[in-house]
Amino acid sequence: MKPSYPKLIFAGLAGLYFLSIAYDPIQGSLLDIVDLPIHETGHLIFRILGEFMGIAGGSLFQVILPAIFVGYFVYQGSLYSASIVLFWVGQSLLNVWIYASDAVKMQLVLTSGLTGSEGGFHDWNYLLDTLGLLNSTDRVAGIIRFFGTIVILAALAGSIYYSWPRASDESNSHNRGFEWDR
Repeated sequence: MKPSYPKLIFAGLAGLYFLSIAYDPIQGSLLDIVDLPIHETGHLIFRILGEFMGIAGGSLFQVILPAIFVGYFVYQGSLYSASIVLFWVGQSLLNVWIYASDAVKMQLVLTSGLTGSEGGFHDWNYLLDTLGLLNSTDRVAGIIRFFGTIVILAALAGSIYYSWPRASDESNSHNRGFEWDR
């Protein structure tokens, strides 16, 4: 069976793009502009669970929301699409890594327009300080970066693997017409 070349090419290009982000997350990505409003919405949603969860909710929701889309595509049996959206989960984790790794230095410009060191509220400084892990910022951030990179590698492997049709796909293809994921 031959792969779907458009899907394979897209998987390869997406893989190269997201691997470059994993290599140097500080460079940012096209999805950063999407992650920020999702992050801020997470604060509002999780606020009902108390102050700590309201603050943690920004980073949590920015990973949970794309993971929900992955789950939806898995549920639908659209495993190629799930793999492609999984890149977003990995990128979002790396975006969280940037914020978490800044918890001590607090040099990132926040939505207030200030850095944490200038008086802006820094989520990860608060979270790690509250948990008594501020001195372990590098270790915590390293774990987040590791998982973000692993998720991107899994997305690449899955998107390439699901670029090839399954035997069951070909036997049922006459009933469905063209479908991107099948």
